[in-house]
Amino acid sequence: MVGCGQQDNRTAITVWSWEPSMEAEARDFEKANPDIRVDIKSTSGYDNLNSAIQDGYNMPDVVQLEYFALPQYAVSGQLRDITDQTQGYGDNYTPGTWSSVHINGRVYGVPMDSGPMAFFYNDDVFRQAGVDASQIRTWNDYYEAAKKLKAIGVYIAADAGDASFYNAMIWLNGGRPFHTTGDGKTVTVNLANDKGTQDFTAFWQKMIDEGLINTQLSTWSDKWKSALEVGDVASVFTGAWMPSLLLSDVPGSAGLWRVAQMPTADGTQTNSENGGSALAVLHLTRKPEAAMRFIRYVCLDRSGIAKRVDGGAFPADKATLNSRAFLTKTTVRDSRGIDVPYFGGQQFNRVLSNAAENVSLGYQYLPFEVYARGDFKATVGQSYKWSTTDHQMQKIQERINAGQTNPDGSPLTMPQQNLGPKISLMQGIALWQKDIKEYGTNQGFTLQ
Repeated sequence: MVGCGQQDNRTAITVWSWEPSMEAEARDFEKANPDIRVDIKSTSGYDNLNSAIQDGYNMPDVVQLEYFALPQYAVSGQLRDITDQTQGYGDNYTPGTWSSVHINGRVYGVPMDSGPMAFFYNDDVFRQAGVDASQIRTWNDYYEAAKKLKAIGVYIAADAGDASFYNAMIWLNGGRPFHTTGDGKTVTVNLANDKGTQDFTAFWQKMIDEGLINTQLSTWSDKWKSALEVGDVASVFTGAWMPSLLLSDVPGSAGLWRVAQMPTADGTQTNSENGGSALAVLHLTRKPEAAMRFIRYVCLDRSGIAKRVDGGAFPADKATLNSRAFLTKTTVRDSRGIDVPYFGGQQFNRVLSNAAENVSLGYQYLPFEVYARGDFKATVGQSYKWSTTDHQMQKIQERINAGQTNPDGSPLTMPQQNLGPKISLMQGIALWQKDIKEYGTNQGFTLQ
């Protein structure tokens, strides 16, 4: 630490990140690298980054970017090409994460964490319905299980229109609706005719039409968390970073949950990513060497990786994914530092590590993916505005009769029945494609 009146001659770099352990990472890095000072700014979303780039000042040297967002900043020339500084790095990471930091064969980031999709489920609720969820392999298995859960008044899942989830399911099903040419100038958007997109959309439409999915609960809302807590919603398809969030958001059902591989259309063990992020160097930084030293510590150094994994991050590196300590872990550490057997003693990381290895390659994000995901709610999201079904009305009335309340303590009330859906999922997909193409054209891309 520099004392009063002393001049700090260290090279200062600024890092923008939402990773909870990044402050601790910075302090440990400084101890091993006394010539560098790291200033951490906690951020979420991309509005602040976009404003800083547009204004041309107060930009970070290093920025955390989700894999889906990285192409947008790489293609627009905002990220440094670090291919020459990352020779041989690929062997350290899972194929899915390493491919996610490449654009046209060049490297624009170093994987920090990952989010291979997995099937998280409340084993107790499934068994009440007479279903062994560990044996669900195909979408038809999942559909049949959903009907049995509905018979006892439970939804198998909730989805009110989530772009991250929808894209991950298209990827899982082999869909490849987006393609950008190597020069980053021509973009193909083929949602309406892509078979993977069509097949998943048809399946999900059937699940919604038959009242097997709760379309009223937005993911991460308090009501969604409450539904998971009491068992009204029995499972979640999401990224492998979910264990620590389940523990913090749904603590009351600890010990009841389990993890399994994602069911697929035909039972094939393939997978996709939902979430995960990399650290990248901004193009205009004047301290690229210091920035890369910090990235290497966080993303490659064993102690740097361990600090994040202990805090609940899901690793991108093969060494951690294959380590005995990681694979045999049966507890999740809570905010008090207490290890909780949230998954009933299951070695859940074995399932998640296998999920990471099964991520298929070849899926491309749009070079303006951040915009596209924001637009999803306004287009495809219209398809989720369904009327309250008779089954739902009966269930709500039963809870009112039992004296139950909303999570905030307010009384439950009967909702008004709406007229029905505005549009189908495929009609929403068509609107989304139209908006994406118009936006891309306005941004100077050639759209096909």
